[in-house]
Amino acid sequence: MTRLRDAGCVFAEEEADLLVGDARDLGELEELLMRRIAGEPLEVVLGWARFRGLRIAVEPGVFVPRQRTAFLVRQALTVTRPGSTVVDLCCGTGAIGLAIATEVPDIEIHASDIDPVAVRCAAGNLAAVGGVTWCGDLFDPLPDRLRGSVDVVVVNAPYVPTAEMAMMPPEARDHEPRRTLDGGPDGVDVHHRVASVVGEWLRPGGHVLIESGAVQARLTAEALSGAGLGTAVASSEEMAATVVIGAAPPV
Repeated sequence: MTRLRDAGCVFAEEEADLLVGDARDLGELEELLMRRIAGEPLEVVLGWARFRGLRIAVEPGVFVPRQRTAFLVRQALTVTRPGSTVVDLCCGTGAIGLAIATEVPDIEIHASDIDPVAVRCAAGNLAAVGGVTWCGDLFDPLPDRLRGSVDVVVVNAPYVPTAEMAMMPPEARDHEPRRTLDGGPDGVDVHHRVASVVGEWLRPGGHVLIESGAVQARLTAEALSGAGLGTAVASSEEMAATVVIGAAPPV
């Protein structure tokens, strides 16, 4: 605990307990401790993250699920019903899709990511709920049969403006792929790309929910409204989270 605190870990006591609990012996504990002191994210060192009460496997090089993203799940649960078809874009570990599928029975869950390592990680996490993973850019790898029939699309794409990347914590900036963090000049490059095509995949009355930043939310909402979707913004001050919701017109 002292060594973690000296290295700048804010939650040194909690992290020490987790490392001790996961290590099989003192030699492995020392190895894990040195990796954490060197700046690797705790979740990568452990190989798992806790998210909405679930234990999510995390592989090196895959975006670590943030606790504020639980707010995106909470909003998605309000529009997801048993039997819904849900697509988790830029899925990373698949944590969002897994959380939704765990709480809503009998949904069809598809998860897509451009990174094969992330897709492999998500496939392992989603296996228990029958989730299907796809490797490719946004909607491109999804089967055409889903076009126009998706009830809910959830998106946690990068939304940090390029100029602000240098201000990110080193454990994210140095240990997670830049493409999972850098959202382009205004932070919403990927949001614009999602907005431009999501209407083709949603069924009438379907919803897309995109995690955004407090500053970027207006731009995300404009992108969705410009694509013909009704928009709303939900925020949680407690979780420091913002979600932009787009709704396809009903029939």
